[in-house]
Amino acid sequence: MFVCVLSFALVFAVPRASDTAQLVAPTLVFSSSVRSVCKPIPSTLSLCHGIGYRQMRVPNLLGHDTLREAQQQSAAWLPLVSKLCHRDTKKFLCSLFAPVCLPELTGPVSPCRSLCEAVRDGCVPVMSAFGFPWPEMFNCSRFPRGTELCIPPTEEHEMRTAEEVSVICDACSLAAEGETDIQENFCHSSYGKDKLIQSTLAEGVGGAMAHSALWLQDGGTCTCPEQTDKKKEGNGSRPPWYLALAQADEGRLVLTRLVRWSRGEKELRKFIRALLRHSCPAL
Repeated sequence: MFVCVLSFALVFAVPRASDTAQLVAPTLVFSSSVRSVCKPIPSTLSLCHGIGYRQMRVPNLLGHDTLREAQQQSAAWLPLVSKLCHRDTKKFLCSLFAPVCLPELTGPVSPCRSLCEAVRDGCVPVMSAFGFPWPEMFNCSRFPRGTELCIPPTEEHEMRTAEEVSVICDACSLAAEGETDIQENFCHSSYGKDKLIQSTLAEGVGGAMAHSALWLQDGGTCTCPEQTDKKKEGNGSRPPWYLALAQADEGRLVLTRLVRWSRGEKELRKFIRALLRHSCPAL
């Protein structure tokens, strides 16, 4: 989970003060003929709005010449951030789609190669499970090793403690009520089903994912114990079952309830049949 640090001394590998006058902006991953300028990060750029800095460089490091283009292209990566495959996923993506604007530089600051490699190693297994490779535009060999100005990975001492990040997502905060809560809210949900989740709540990455995934509201800033607890299980154990309810919201299915099923498959099927037989009042 990306932890916003406003101090440049922590976020960036800044060289000695005597070298500041000699700073040169890194080369764009994809070249552009448009002059680099600083612009406010718009609220419509959901991936990076509220990231911790307000100004971004345009064109960005992926060669997007306009804010609209950056917004459209970055939207496909929101699902990957929600998967929490690495704590710096958002930091890495925003360093490319909405690179920070530093007044003493004439261009954007690249992510360090170590940041790219850390996120790649954490997220490739998740992406591969759904048939998506690590894209060439994120080829880590394109980025500096850290001997020049670049954005490094978050170090352990910069991370918040477990108590500070223990805000539980609303959809996952009713574990104590479990099945009863599912029964009471089933009629108010536009989408309810039993789902076997092996590694994530989502079903894909990219454009296609937006139509089939279950979205967790504010998933980047809260935790879901029902989902994360399964990571402690041994590799040989059977993946757990979950009951999920969701509401349609602007073309997405947003989770309203997520409950881990603690009993066997036979009892689960019986519970589902009982739900389906229940007569919901007209709303």
